[in-house]
Amino acid sequence: MTKKIKKLRKQKWAAQKGRCYYCGQLMWEHDADAFQREHGVTRGLTQKFQCTAEHLTARSEGGGDVDDNIVAACLFCNRTRHAAKKPLDPRRYRRRVQARLEKGGWLRLNGL
Repeated sequence: MTKKIKKLRKQKWAAQKGRCYYCGQLMWEHDADAFQREHGVTRGLTQKFQCTAEHLTARSEGGGDVDDNIVAACLFCNRTRHAAKKPLDPRRYRRRVQARLEKGGWLRLNGL
């Protein structure tokens, strides 16, 4: 990961108040152990809430490493979106994640 993407990820994490762009759950950026202790979750679950830099438009589709193309997303949402045979565009994926959260069918931290 380039220094530029790391900087953008950090900026987006702060601007989003440490919450994932897609699911709105809290994420950790540097200290997995502190996150695990604070939220009382397993190490495996903690890893899924790691903050990643998500390109709204993939580089392969012409998206760049620029401010308006990067958001902070938890590792779970980022990987789940891109694991699909035909990934949804970010807006549609976000709506799908939010709908699943409302029905209790998405990854979430205790009490959030």
